[in-house]
Amino acid sequence: MIILPIEQDNRTTIDAFIVRQWFSLQMVVHGEVIDMSAVDGWYAFDYDDIVGLITYRIVHQEMEILSLDSMQENKGVGSALLGQAIAKAKIYGCSRIWLITTNDNLSALLFYQKRGFEIVKIHYNAVDEAKKLKPSIPLFGNNGIPIHDEIELEMVI
Repeated sequence: MIILPIEQDNRTTIDAFIVRQWFSLQMVVHGEVIDMSAVDGWYAFDYDDIVGLITYRIVHQEMEILSLDSMQENKGVGSALLGQAIAKAKIYGCSRIWLITTNDNLSALLFYQKRGFEIVKIHYNAVDEAKKLKPSIPLFGNNGIPIHDEIELEMVI
């Protein structure tokens, strides 16, 4: 597995991957519509396939992870990509790395907490509000759990 940065020459391939995973290049999080075709990140590449992707942005000395996808769970792809992001945040002098997930995403909650992230806020009904901006957000998520809330996790660095 090779980890490479998102660059202009691979942007079309990365954007297509994002659409396959998220159904759109628009992500709605904490009441904001984010153009995923304009964010930074890295992708994991193995045997001519993208096997993982992490995207982020840095605002006010904080890194916000926008997405993390692994096509090969429990093989270290997500951990390697997250490690790349943590290293970058330290280089940029960020005070924290944070992210939002939804109340149905139990695997993300497990993944991040095992790697030192802590739940710091629950934004009740935030996904219900996000559905007004992006109606394609599903009503039900993983394991048939209704999606309503955003859960904020952080790692102080």
